[in-house]
Amino acid sequence: MTKLDIISDPICPWCYIGKSKLDAALQTRPDHGFEIEWHPYMLNPDMPPEGMDRRDYLETKFGGKVGAVEVYGQIARAAEAAGLVVNFEKITRTPSTVDAHRLIHWAGLEDVQTAVVNMLFNAYFVEGRDISDHDVLVEIAKSAGIDPEVTRKLLSQEADKDDIRARARYAAEKGVRGVPCFIVENHYVVQGAQPPDLWEKVIDELAAKAGGPPS
Repeated sequence: MTKLDIISDPICPWCYIGKSKLDAALQTRPDHGFEIEWHPYMLNPDMPPEGMDRRDYLETKFGGKVGAVEVYGQIARAAEAAGLVVNFEKITRTPSTVDAHRLIHWAGLEDVQTAVVNMLFNAYFVEGRDISDHDVLVEIAKSAGIDPEVTRKLLSQEADKDDIRARARYAAEKGVRGVPCFIVENHYVVQGAQPPDLWEKVIDELAAKAGGPPS
């Protein structure tokens, strides 16, 4: 197995797009041998727990309405090209992602991390749901086979919050300036939403290095 660490934030549209492109490559290379683990990054580490109005957030981040429309127009085109559904008009608030990252961490303990990440992306980008809402997170946990009552209890406490924030800071301190960031074998770094053929090349090169035929 080859370790693939993915540093990501579930409200990052490029992470959503990047995962879809990786998934396309994995489908064409079913013997890829990747063991995937997800790690936290927070685009907005100072976001209050209640989040903020989506329009205010975008206009503040991108220097006004014109900047926000330009940036998100580019993202919408990239998502469409990747075959993704993105309903930005349904997203009314930009949430804090601390609790979503906690759920991803707990999902790793249950070996269902990628399933939970998929559901978080779908809840936010397709359904426009608030993924800081504990009811939403408990519903996702239950769908992934994680005990919903245990999840709700943990969410009501401070469990792993400091660890998540520390891990996100550590990624930034180590030079991660944007996500998604993919780390192959704890050595090779692939930044951004790369096309499927790049991932196919990576998988083939790893297979050749290991002495096996390309998938």
